[in-house]
Amino acid sequence: MKINIGITENNLEKSIALLSVLLADEMTLYVKTRKFHWNVSGGSFMELHKLFETQYAELEETIDLVAERIGKLGGKTIGTMKEFSAATRLTEAPGKYASQKEMLKELLDDHELLVSELRKDIDTSSEKSKDAGTIDFITGLMEQHETAAWVLRRYLN
Repeated sequence: MKINIGITENNLEKSIALLSVLLADEMTLYVKTRKFHWNVSGGSFMELHKLFETQYAELEETIDLVAERIGKLGGKTIGTMKEFSAATRLTEAPGKYASQKEMLKELLDDHELLVSELRKDIDTSSEKSKDAGTIDFITGLMEQHETAAWVLRRYLN
């Protein structure tokens, strides 16, 4: 059934494409955070183990919300690791097992990258898709990533 919510079909497609990249980013960050949760060791093991668990749980919820937003706009969500890997703006390091400090720095860098990319996405959406709902939605996600980055940055100062 055709969506009739005051956004042109072309603009819906633009929002869905943007959200699909965001979904890939969130899934990639989730997997990285989960990997670090499983592999953290050292003096602050339990504290970081719990921090990473909290962060991946928040990302899991975000992933579902992004996928649902795509559905609300009439799109189909990508859902394979191959699709996520092809679409993400984040990088991975297969076979690499980071130290605590490297884990924190990598996650911080990823959250900060997403904040920067989401700022661009907000501008692009404002100009091209005129989709106020998606703009508001990704603004909230940007703020969540700002908070996660702030927490991680506190460990590195």
